[in-house]
Amino acid sequence: MHIAIIGNGIAGITAARFIRKLSDHEITVISAETDHFFSRTALMYIYMGHMRYQDTKPYEDWFWSKNRIQLRRARVEKVDFDHKNLHFDNGEPLRYDKLLLATGSQSNKFGWPGQDLQGVSGLYSYQDLENMEAFSKGLNRAVIVGGGLIGIEMAEMFHSRHIPVTLLVREKLYWDNVLPEEESAMVTRHIREHGFDLRLGEELQEIVDDGKGRACAVITKSGERIECGYVGLTAGVSPNVNFLKNSGLDIGRGIKVNDFLETNIPDVYAAGDCVELLNPKPGRRAIEAVWYTGRMAGETAAYNICGKRIPYNPGIWFNSAKFLDIEYQVYGDVPTSSRMPENYENLYWEHPDGKRSIRLLYDKNSGQILGFNLMGVRYRHEVCEKWLRNGTHIEDVLKNLSLANFDPEFYKEYEADVIALYNKQTGKNIQPQQRRELRRALQFLKGG
Repeated sequence: MHIAIIGNGIAGITAARFIRKLSDHEITVISAETDHFFSRTALMYIYMGHMRYQDTKPYEDWFWSKNRIQLRRARVEKVDFDHKNLHFDNGEPLRYDKLLLATGSQSNKFGWPGQDLQGVSGLYSYQDLENMEAFSKGLNRAVIVGGGLIGIEMAEMFHSRHIPVTLLVREKLYWDNVLPEEESAMVTRHIREHGFDLRLGEELQEIVDDGKGRACAVITKSGERIECGYVGLTAGVSPNVNFLKNSGLDIGRGIKVNDFLETNIPDVYAAGDCVELLNPKPGRRAIEAVWYTGRMAGETAAYNICGKRIPYNPGIWFNSAKFLDIEYQVYGDVPTSSRMPENYENLYWEHPDGKRSIRLLYDKNSGQILGFNLMGVRYRHEVCEKWLRNGTHIEDVLKNLSLANFDPEFYKEYEADVIALYNKQTGKNIQPQQRRELRRALQFLKGG
């Protein structure tokens, strides 16, 4: 049986690896982006000089032939689902028996005049990195449109080369459509402290052509003209499915799949950023463009393609990122301030320096822990996940909170401050467990 995989990102490559572990089927991985799989999250470090492209490849080039995984550098223009044929841009066909669509994301464009000029791109593909590199020499200013994680990554990349950056963010605080207000305000302060020209409540109207097909300025909705030599479009990403529309495949915002990552067409599966889940698990979204979900979906797809049916279950929501010098972690359900349910109680502690915070969310009626939001402080994934999965009471969490701390030795710990804040808010007198009891609790968490 021949299994074709379109896309060599984390979902497609994980699927290929597990199909090989599970079977002796013929496997072909197709991508127009690069010859080999690389770590997409490391793109910024190539530009900043911390890594070379070859350092971002998790596997040596000989790995693929050794494991009998064929790699094909080509662009699929059309999929003939009726006859199980892929048609490449050079006209050549490739027949498959089963197909996995792992086509990833594409940067959002909203029909802005000038969005297709030279010197304009998002930050998702290797070609986006090459585009940034090509226009960086002598660059007087970059304008980045949109906030969030991709926007701050691109800003940091330009900043590392002392290129002035203006960020146009339509929200009133940075990423306040995801973060609660206090954390969003912290990130906003931090960005400005690093010298970025952050324009809140501002949107792009037009990208100006210099008369030679290259961006030379932007016009904002407030009417201001900002001179620049590069425009980064980082207003989110969306599933890369345009070439699959009107093909008979059931597509909404992404490729619709059931719990087994099967599409509406027999022998066709989908995984990763391009997917729209028909039945997302509680606390999860239908579309999740996150690295670890791509990896989990790729493994799940491999099992189902090989006839070992298992449902896709990414578990409890978590994510991590970095806003310049501030690390960010979230576990469980942490809504924005405007979307906070009435039964959610917040325990929010912030360090006086304004660069660290710990937020614990719990049900005010039952006391069940619901979520953790951390800025500049690191907690252990397995500990937080177990508390969330078990519905642990907030006071039991607080008594054992030091178990979660993942900061290196000699870093200051803040768990006592969080407990003291809870006691002040509630009038309780919760005390942390003694070290011997903590060790016993840690053994339970690891083994239970």
